[in-house]
Amino acid sequence: MSAPTLPAKPRQSAPPAHKRQLGSPDGSLARTVKRNISAHGFLIGAVLCFSFFSWYPMVREFLLAFQKTKDGRTTWAGWSNLSYVFNDPAFWQAWRNTLLFTALALLLGFAVPFFVAVLLNEFRHGQGYLRMLVYLPVMLPPVASVLLFKYFYDPGYGLFNRVLGVFGIPEQQWLQSTDTAMLSVVIAATWMNMGGATLIYLASLQGIPGELYEAAELDGAGLWRKIWHVTIPQTRLILSLMFLMQIIATMQVFTEPFLLTNGAGPEGSTTTVVYLIYQYAFNFNNYGGAAALGLVLLVLLAGFSAVYVRLSRSQDD
Repeated sequence: MSAPTLPAKPRQSAPPAHKRQLGSPDGSLARTVKRNISAHGFLIGAVLCFSFFSWYPMVREFLLAFQKTKDGRTTWAGWSNLSYVFNDPAFWQAWRNTLLFTALALLLGFAVPFFVAVLLNEFRHGQGYLRMLVYLPVMLPPVASVLLFKYFYDPGYGLFNRVLGVFGIPEQQWLQSTDTAMLSVVIAATWMNMGGATLIYLASLQGIPGELYEAAELDGAGLWRKIWHVTIPQTRLILSLMFLMQIIATMQVFTEPFLLTNGAGPEGSTTTVVYLIYQYAFNFNNYGGAAALGLVLLVLLAGFSAVYVRLSRSQDD
């Protein structure tokens, strides 16, 4: 006879997930907290950094634009700071110079990197070395780059005037003339900052299917027609984004005119909005006026930034 078999015990079902997490016997809650504590620590650190170094200065600047500080006492000033800034002739001159710099920077700093990227994209050998060469000015300290161009622009022994002398062209007062001071600043700024834009354009160009260029060649298109009918349409979104970023960056220019022309330049021809903010705050001790001028610039750049974010989202979609 076979031994009698015992009835099997019914299998107990596992507790629900929320009960396992909240239950203390297996310590799942402690493990969950321990697993996420580092992530929450990094998140809190980032929020604190943004709060102290970004959000708080913006809020403080907004409040300071409507306040006056005298003899260590801060009083509410209402719209008087903005009224003072708008009635200052230097305000309008600074905006004219800033818009002129932005326009010249768009002609050079926006177009030149794109065509340099198109040229680099045609090379099949040594492209990595050429990319490094183009990006090299970005890796240099800005002060060193500006001082290098200040030597180039020197009216006596500068490199640019020596090159002009070889061709029999008279020497130019690059930074001392109102006609060439702003253009000289734009040339230096373009050389310093074009490397990053060039690499972005180059990455976008390398994503264009080669079949489009082959089809254009079969239709008899030359280099310029391929650029106009293939390259530009395929990169128009990144061109739009870079165009807006260029506007936002150039309207905040400070380092180049400050070091090349001592900020103001001949007859104030290189005084920009950001340099005028610097003058209000540190030369005139008018912190309310500086904050009011910064608020005007903030509102304008916020509009361009909103357009940039909208275009970025359309690119993601």
